Amino acid sequence: MFFKFTTSFGARVFNIKGFTLRLIPRFQTSKQNLRFRFEAVVSAAVFFFFLHLPPPLILHIITREKTVCNGVIQGRRPCPREAEIRPPKQKITDPSELADYRLRKRKEFEDLIRRVRWNISVWIKYAQWEESQKDFKRARSVWERALEVDYRNHTLWLKYAEVEMKNKFINHARNVWDRAVQLLPRVDQLWYKYIHMEEMIGNVAGARQVYERWMTWMPDQQGWLSFIKFELRYNEVERARAIFERFVQCHLKVAAWIRFAKFEMKNGDVARARNVYERAVEKLADDEEAEELFVAFAEFEERCKETERARCIYKFALDHIPKGRAEELYKKFVSFEKQYGDREGIEDAIVGKRRFQYEDEVRKNPLNYDSWFDYIRLEESAGNKDRIREVYERAVANVPPAPEKRYWQRYIYLWINYALYEELDAGDVERTRDVYRECLKLIPHEKFSFAKIWLLAAQFEIRQLNLKGARQILGNAIGKAPKDKIFKKYIEIELQLANIDRCRKLYEKYLEWAPHNCYAWSKYAELEKSLGETERARSLFELAISQLELDMPELLWKAYIDFELSEFDFDRTRQLYERLLDRTKHLKVWISYAKFEASAMVGGNDEDSEFAEAPSEDDIIEEKKQCIERARRVFEKALNYFRNSAPELKEERGMLLEEWFNMEASFGDLGDISLVQSKLPKKLKKRRAIETEDGPAGYEEYIDYLFPEESQTTNLKILEAAYKWKKQKRSSDED
Repeated sequence: MFFKFTTSFGARVFNIKGFTLRLIPRFQTSKQNLRFRFEAVVSAAVFFFFLHLPPPLILHIITREKTVCNGVIQGRRPCPREAEIRPPKQKITDPSELADYRLRKRKEFEDLIRRVRWNISVWIKYAQWEESQKDFKRARSVWERALEVDYRNHTLWLKYAEVEMKNKFINHARNVWDRAVQLLPRVDQLWYKYIHMEEMIGNVAGARQVYERWMTWMPDQQGWLSFIKFELRYNEVERARAIFERFVQCHLKVAAWIRFAKFEMKNGDVARARNVYERAVEKLADDEEAEELFVAFAEFEERCKETERARCIYKFALDHIPKGRAEELYKKFVSFEKQYGDREGIEDAIVGKRRFQYEDEVRKNPLNYDSWFDYIRLEESAGNKDRIREVYERAVANVPPAPEKRYWQRYIYLWINYALYEELDAGDVERTRDVYRECLKLIPHEKFSFAKIWLLAAQFEIRQLNLKGARQILGNAIGKAPKDKIFKKYIEIELQLANIDRCRKLYEKYLEWAPHNCYAWSKYAELEKSLGETERARSLFELAISQLELDMPELLWKAYIDFELSEFDFDRTRQLYERLLDRTKHLKVWISYAKFEASAMVGGNDEDSEFAEAPSEDDIIEEKKQCIERARRVFEKALNYFRNSAPELKEERGMLLEEWFNMEASFGDLGDISLVQSKLPKKLKKRRAIETEDGPAGYEEYIDYLFPEESQTTNLKILEAAYKWKKQKRSSDED
């Protein structure tokens, strides 16, 4: 008799009175998982009790097992484990061994199938193994059993049939394909494979029969087309034509009819092809894809040299198809008329109907400039210069009623397009110049202006090599309606021509008009620097920073500081930082100043450094120490400002200390992070009420900074309050 009890220590076996008690370990993987489970031993004791064993013997067994388990846990004895069983490697030498191997392997597969019957890959492996053993009957049996599990899996059918074909069992494979397409007629791959097999073995009639069976299920277009290609491979044109007739009845679409007509045209039967197109027009004249059908029909007649027929088809289509879906048809008709029609026919085809529509639109609302743009685009496609100019003149005559720029923004592009047409398409330079002149006269420059039109007029004159005229236009622009774009473009043109004096005059005009523009000041100084005029550039920067109002002063100061740094004039740079700090005490200024001091080493930066002696390593270290000391002084100064003058800026103060700490760490051996560590604040997460117009609306969390000196002050306040309370208590007791 055999009983099993589960324990958490090694397997133990007891033979008592003919009974075998085996205590199997619950955990045998590691000593960490091995814990003594006394209940298992107690269970064994209960079992022994029912066998009427003497109590001393039961106590002895329990004590021994507990001793073993404690020894394993404490590491005094190894964990008892069962030996790992590995199957030996076998080499089959006789039929009996082969039979044993096959029996064992089949048993393994059968056991696996019983566990995971739904897993098709297991069935496939089983069948393929039987095939590898050349036992095809058993393999077929496995395939059939697998199909009973999931016959809707087309992959299973494919592999089954491929196995039969690979081993040249054609009838068996045909049987499999027949059953597959009968059960899964909507899986096209099964039909294709079946037909391919029949065609490969030369059974054309059988393949045709399979196709016929497939067509009864009305597959998609690709199935029909493959049937047609099959018939054409064997020169069965009549059969292919009959299939096409069935195809277009099954798939009543434009693409199917066009394929049918092209098939007839390819076989040289024009009458049949025309008949196909006519039948298609009768059935699909109102279809959404009718445009494609009419275009194909007209191109067919065009290839047949029947231009009148093609023209009639185009006109019929334009009359019946909605205008929104006839864009491609209209383009084809226009190109057709250009190729085969006379001039009047071309104009009528292009402009006829749409001109009437646009005339009606602009008559109803002459200030609808989008309609004018469409009308002009229509006339430009026709190519009649007189008509195009007439429409442009009529369009620009509709001046916006109010002198407000928002009404003119769309209107001004009529003039721009007019000028570009005269220059690029018509090639009339004088008319282009007149268009620009009239446009500039019409714009009320006292109230608003358009820099684009000034620049286009000047660039036109430059393209005509009339530099004087371009300068005159840009000069008038600066005098009547100065704008940033005009100044920038004018300066760019003069700079390309290397007219430095004109550039300086333009910059002066620019700064007179906009003295607050930091971009202009920095670009002017950059120009002087590029010319080697260092003192002029410095004077410009000084004049710029002395302005009362600047749009972006931080960029100007940065450009000035970068300029002095590029000149390696550290004293002037230091003075600039001090002057900037007199104006603003922003955190970024302090950090930038400190970084400058940390990197402002004079050695190696002089112009004559290549002729001077190389500094020694001690000199470099000493100079680096001086830089670090200057940077520390800047940080100390900034810290004193934030501590005394701006105590509410706690976040900026914390960021400053973090930057100082990082800089000290980057100095390596020369740095001293202990100087900063004692000053670093603690970050505290606090909550505060959200106040709205309707009262409190909840709470929000925020980060507060607690600095070391603040914590000491807090402790002193607590002691002072305690002393005051004690004093009040004494006075009350005396009373």
